[in-house]
Amino acid sequence: MTAKVISGLAVARAIEDELRQQVAELRAVSATLKPRLAIVQVGGREDSNVYIRMKLKAAENIGITAEHLRLPRDITEGELLNQITALNEEPSVHGIIVQMPLDSTHTIDAHVITDAVSADKDVDGLNTINEGRAAVGDLSGFIPCTPAGCIELIKRAGVSIAGKNAVVLGRSRIVGTPVAELLKWEHATVTVCHSKTKDLSEITKTADILVVAIGRPELVRGSWIKPGAVVIDCGINPIPDPSKSSGQRLVGDVAYAEALQVASAVTPVPGGVGPMTVAMLMRNTVQAARRSLDRMRAPAWPLKPLRLVPKSPPPSDIVIARSQKPKDINKLAAEIGLAPNEVSQYGRTKAKIALSVLERLKDQRPGKYIVVAGITPTPLGEGKSTTLLGLVQALCARRGRNAFAVMRQPSQGPTFGVKGGAAGGGYSQVIPMEEFNLHLTGDIHAVTAANNLVAAQMDARIFHELTQKDGPLYDRLVPRIKGVRKFSPIQLRRLQRLGINKTDPDSLTDEEKTKFARLNIDTSKIMWNRVVDLNDRYLRKITVGQSPTEKGFSRETAFDISVASEIMAILALGTDLKDIKQRLANMVVALDKSGNAVTADDLGTTGAVMTLLRDAFEPTLMQSLEGTPVLVHTGPFANIAHGCSSILADRIALQLAGPAGYVATEAGFGSDIGMEKFFDIKCRASGATPHCAVIVATVRALKMHGGGPPVSPGAPLHDVYVKENLELLEKGLCNLRKHIENGNKFGVPVVIAVNRHGNDTEAELKLVQQFAEKNGAFRAVVCDHWARGGEGALDLADAVVAACDKPSFFRFLYPLERQSIQDKILTIAKDMYGAGDVQYTDDALQKIKMFTEKGYDKFPICMAKTSNSLTGDPAIKGAPTGFTLRINDVFVSVGAGFVVPMVGEISKMPGLPTRPSIYDIDLNTETLEIEGLF
Repeated sequence: MTAKVISGLAVARAIEDELRQQVAELRAVSATLKPRLAIVQVGGREDSNVYIRMKLKAAENIGITAEHLRLPRDITEGELLNQITALNEEPSVHGIIVQMPLDSTHTIDAHVITDAVSADKDVDGLNTINEGRAAVGDLSGFIPCTPAGCIELIKRAGVSIAGKNAVVLGRSRIVGTPVAELLKWEHATVTVCHSKTKDLSEITKTADILVVAIGRPELVRGSWIKPGAVVIDCGINPIPDPSKSSGQRLVGDVAYAEALQVASAVTPVPGGVGPMTVAMLMRNTVQAARRSLDRMRAPAWPLKPLRLVPKSPPPSDIVIARSQKPKDINKLAAEIGLAPNEVSQYGRTKAKIALSVLERLKDQRPGKYIVVAGITPTPLGEGKSTTLLGLVQALCARRGRNAFAVMRQPSQGPTFGVKGGAAGGGYSQVIPMEEFNLHLTGDIHAVTAANNLVAAQMDARIFHELTQKDGPLYDRLVPRIKGVRKFSPIQLRRLQRLGINKTDPDSLTDEEKTKFARLNIDTSKIMWNRVVDLNDRYLRKITVGQSPTEKGFSRETAFDISVASEIMAILALGTDLKDIKQRLANMVVALDKSGNAVTADDLGTTGAVMTLLRDAFEPTLMQSLEGTPVLVHTGPFANIAHGCSSILADRIALQLAGPAGYVATEAGFGSDIGMEKFFDIKCRASGATPHCAVIVATVRALKMHGGGPPVSPGAPLHDVYVKENLELLEKGLCNLRKHIENGNKFGVPVVIAVNRHGNDTEAELKLVQQFAEKNGAFRAVVCDHWARGGEGALDLADAVVAACDKPSFFRFLYPLERQSIQDKILTIAKDMYGAGDVQYTDDALQKIKMFTEKGYDKFPICMAKTSNSLTGDPAIKGAPTGFTLRINDVFVSVGAGFVVPMVGEISKMPGLPTRPSIYDIDLNTETLEIEGLF
């Protein structure tokens, strides 16, 4: 008999055709996805080069991007491991192989190298994890290519493996051992032979399937083979052959001509197993790309929540927070689909997330977008952050949905003042709450430094212009360094704005030099203050320049709190780094003596500010008490800025959550302030469409609006707040109705979350719930997340899901182009606050006229108003109508891109009360635990 020749070339071609079709299908699902294979080679052995060329050609035929990394022979083991780590962490690389042998002048442990390749990218199947999986029958990992090729050849030859006797000659970890395991899991009875096996030829005669990988030319003779057996020859050995031009030819481990006369099927050498090794490598690479796409498009993350065991009554916030051990932030990052190179750890519980994730997921459809705001609050707050976290814990940990909370970073002003932190409370918190409330990753400090650098440069420039003549001033601004004089890029931009189209500093006329060198800042028209992230009333008005070195050039100025800096608003509203840089450049810091704007770019600070903010561009990943993801980024106040977390953080969360997921973000204070700015400023800048507005209400706040006594921090609550009082509550429901109306004006469903407090009665809660649903709310639910975590917000989660399933008819409150600044202010005053008219001071009207002349009337409006009332008077409660809103002042944040009318007396620097939280906060010097923090 003559055996059937099992052609590896033919089978490999068929597999390549199949893979080409699979790649096309992957590209149809995701146009940007292309399977990518990295081939790492140390040195330049010609035999390795031959194999690599075969792999590169096969990859090209299939549609795989194959990258050949040639590394020098003198590379060390550590340097090679660094290269592999970089490939492991690159999400666009799906498969990695390290070509063996390593042609290095240094000793490198090949096993260490193959184990360094991530098991998820080990398309060679040589990582111990993948080898171990195969050994125990778990074939979900990557199977070594040559053994996989052997099994594929047997199957495609039409041979059934189950029940056969299989003999494997060779026990190498690359071929012999794994092929034996694979045959075993295909239900063959397997015998493994090696160089020490006795009576080898007798054993091979028992084989229905004989796999030979012994590395000895033509060791197995025809007499060793059982008639009718299937023979798979994995060997490839050069032997002398004078008839060949090369003087040698390639043979296998089996005497091929003899085997043809005995076996039923046999693989040739070359052209048998060899091409299959490459084909299986390509199959593993495509499989790796498919798994990557499947992970990205999975409807739910493989997230494992942290178990919550609430106590009744709940202990203090910090005791609850410390009772839960957070999961390692790298683990959470992996669960939600982040690649290792997109995560920069700050300790084990927080990490910066790279903006590059947006590029990687740009084809991913975003999740549903939810804003959480409140009614007009008491000074104690109504639990908006707590509700946000309870909602997301319910959605993610309890309902199994992909869900993010996106929050602002707390300022240290409230932390050490009265209001406290912003980590939520009870069993709906961000953890570790101390890290969340204190410094976090230093973003606010970076904003502080960047803001104050602009102020320092501005004052220095004023001083130098006052103390130098035109010529020396110009020469110092454009010095000659080592005989070369040139403008910096930021100076060239200033020249272009001035209409001076020259690049040679020596070519400017004297008039042009003066025009370039002198900003001529009018010190009475400076719009830029220094900032500090603390409440400090004595910095509300100060004098700078009193040292004798400043030669009497002093001026009055002030400090603002850091989160009121325009830089913070820009960081929150920028859509990418280029946008942020342009906004920073556009910041108007003062007017010159001719009334023209002087910008940060004119001061030359744009690039330096960008450098200080380098790490602050990235949001910080943390987690809730139930182990669900929280992104924290930026912290503008809502009463003096727009009061929302960053667009970048929201976009990252929306892409990671995916089309079946949810992202809930907060807007400061009530719907009249934070929510209106979220819609009209933030969503206008981002282009995002919100799907639902959650408005948080409490019985306590509604009783206050019904005429209840003042609520003050640190003072006991009056009896009307701790006992049932339906009459007082009913009088205050007008405030809730107004906030529902505000949400409906934007065309999004409004869900009312009634945040239960311990003294609330069922009758009171039912009254609020029924009133809300009769007055325009999509749904109103009572929540108990403070006491029960996500379980206490399940009804809220279900209501939000139902609201998000409705079509979105989102619209802005006012157009940018067709309305004047005053018309926009009037629209907000009437529609959001219930005002009848708006009055302006003469100074405010003069500024509006100037802003309009400069084109700033096309900006949205960012009202600076008390959060304690719908009116401009914090003492007026309820929902009054027809009142007159008074605008005391107006300023513009050109970089942030909005006009800010000041309603009443709004300070941008809070002060400390008589009894601040400072008295309670301490550090235990033995345990280093923070005490007295909430």
